[in-house]
Amino acid sequence: MNPQAKLIFSMSLLLGTTVTISSNHWVMAWTGLEINTLAILPLISKSHHPRAIEASTKYFLIQATASTLLLFSSMTNAWFTGQWDITQLNHPMSCMLLTTAISMKLGLVPFHFWFPEVLQGSSLMTSLLLATIMKFPPTVLLLLTSPSLNPTLLSMMAIASAALGGWMGLNQTQIRKILAFSSISHLGWMTIILIYSPKLTLITFYLYSLTTAAIFLALTSTNTLKLTTLMTTWSKTPTLIATLMLILLSLAGLPPLTGFLPKWLIIQELTKQDLTAAATVIALLSLLGLFFYLRLAYCATITISPSSTNYMKHWQTSKSINTLTSILTALSTMLLPLSPTILTIP
Repeated sequence: MNPQAKLIFSMSLLLGTTVTISSNHWVMAWTGLEINTLAILPLISKSHHPRAIEASTKYFLIQATASTLLLFSSMTNAWFTGQWDITQLNHPMSCMLLTTAISMKLGLVPFHFWFPEVLQGSSLMTSLLLATIMKFPPTVLLLLTSPSLNPTLLSMMAIASAALGGWMGLNQTQIRKILAFSSISHLGWMTIILIYSPKLTLITFYLYSLTTAAIFLALTSTNTLKLTTLMTTWSKTPTLIATLMLILLSLAGLPPLTGFLPKWLIIQELTKQDLTAAATVIALLSLLGLFFYLRLAYCATITISPSSTNYMKHWQTSKSINTLTSILTALSTMLLPLSPTILTIP
């Protein structure tokens, strides 16, 4: 892709995200979401592969539908209450439509079907954008409207997302699809605590984005797209793959890594809210995710594919690791001791 075009699309992504998260009017928020959608479409389809074209078409249709529902929700609310303010969503029908629209944009169950396919058809860096930055504006809208939303509905969708994300990721061999189902599962964790502690949802999203970015950058460094390729990477970049194992375990939520922090805090908050059953169920469902994270870690570090003596000379090859990858790796594995400081972030 032309560097100038890539710069324009990247700046448009930044602009759309900024417009949405800083607006208090529904039309401005909708405009920002549309800018984001139009900016990411060329990045998805830039390889001109039929799979990429299919992914961009699916993404466009889903996002257009979700944006239409969001606009209809805000117009319905304005019709009945006279309010265009995002925080003044009071009409029940508007709340239901908004929940549907944001769920479609995020990929929450039962509107998750498009997300793994779109990630599978995109490049690794575009998949990183789709899994992190593109989810930020809808998450902010969900946070702003959380007092008006139905907690029972959100809890049911959250548990369903955690269950389906873990269950569907078990038999995948494509790493992008595994990370897509991982994203759906983590969205379940963010959604279940949304009503009770919006700040905790935001912290969970930040730490999830941090860890996912580290994984995608590590995979980009080794150009790894599926499990069979992952098995051959140890002999090329053993240090990077060893740290990738730690990042995967952090994403799974194992202590004492960073990923344990949000799950620990969410379970603690749910217990405080007398939602012990929900906390127990979602904690048990995280074991499904743990299985395929361990599977990835096993393939990356313990399994070495059959290879000739000449091939093992790759062990001596020194490949430079991106500085950003190193920083994100450190942050995604070692932030747990800073949890008191993280919790003071407004």
